[in-house]
Amino acid sequence: MLIELKNITEININAFQNDLISWFKSEQRDLPWRKDQDPYKVWVSEIMLQQTRVDTVIPYFNRFIEWFPTIEDLAEAEEDKVLKAWEGLGYYSRVRNLQSAVKEVKENYNSKVPSTPEEIAKLKGVGPYTAGAILSIAYGVPEPAVDGNVMRVLSRILSIWEDIAKPSTRKIFEKAVRELISHDDPSAFNQALMELGALICTPTSPSCLLCPVREHCHGFHEGVQNELPVKTKKTKTRHVQLASAILLAENGKIVIHKRPSSGLLANLWEFPNVEIVHPLQADREEVAGQFNQSLNLSVKLDHIIGQIEHVFSHLVWNIKVYTGKICSEFVESDEWRLVSLAEMEEYAFPVSYQKMLKLYQEQK
Repeated sequence: MLIELKNITEININAFQNDLISWFKSEQRDLPWRKDQDPYKVWVSEIMLQQTRVDTVIPYFNRFIEWFPTIEDLAEAEEDKVLKAWEGLGYYSRVRNLQSAVKEVKENYNSKVPSTPEEIAKLKGVGPYTAGAILSIAYGVPEPAVDGNVMRVLSRILSIWEDIAKPSTRKIFEKAVRELISHDDPSAFNQALMELGALICTPTSPSCLLCPVREHCHGFHEGVQNELPVKTKKTKTRHVQLASAILLAENGKIVIHKRPSSGLLANLWEFPNVEIVHPLQADREEVAGQFNQSLNLSVKLDHIIGQIEHVFSHLVWNIKVYTGKICSEFVESDEWRLVSLAEMEEYAFPVSYQKMLKLYQEQK
């Protein structure tokens, strides 16, 4: 550990803190979760910002806080409404874990977000980064909040050549933050590191000439800022071919299906679909047969109205989109519903199925 942090002894830590925090206080973006230091709002924003861009999160955050302004409101909300508020943000396990953890806070901590590392780390879905962000931003506790942005910034500043794709490397950067963090203003310090990574010290073509801590940066002085951080590539993604259909019943309503309660996109709603193992051999009749065999749905498929690609972190869905009709009596259940287009607004769908619905409406 000492080897990786050898350059930290050459930094004037007070000067580094002052330069970084001063820049942040004058240049920080006006973001809704920065209006106050409410731990609940910080928590919601940090969960939303995982794997999602700031510009995308802003309207979701505002709506979420409007629907669930307090911990009690979120703890007591129906899961379907919570998923609807999250619809389009993806990685739905994030919001399920958030609601579970919020229920813990309501029951065990009198609706007050814990303010110690030991207690907050016990909450479901709260990892080291989220815990550090809440503790430092909301409570002023000098805890590290190390995400990809922070690792990129510090790998350049301290010329750290460890592979940031390895989980064990995070400990190196957490140690670095503990040595560098301002104990007078840990909230501004951690937010400043994140902001620096978002605005200046970007993944490609960092704006070094605009950087407030350039004079402290070993990567810049060594001319290696574009080679850092070291990050091995992810494993190859898997491609899956699906056929999905917008199926009408005799009453003109559309068939929707609720996904299983665990696994990918758990408990979200979708249009009926099947995986096509041999895409080149799958004509319309064969796909209809798979609907019958796999889903016990007797259907008549009309035609393909489009194709959608949806990319997950580890998986790519290629979806052929059909229209069609149900050919037998349809029995509704907890997992299968018939809904009108207006009623569909009440159900949370993954982005891929929202795209399908848009395709269908454009064809009408």
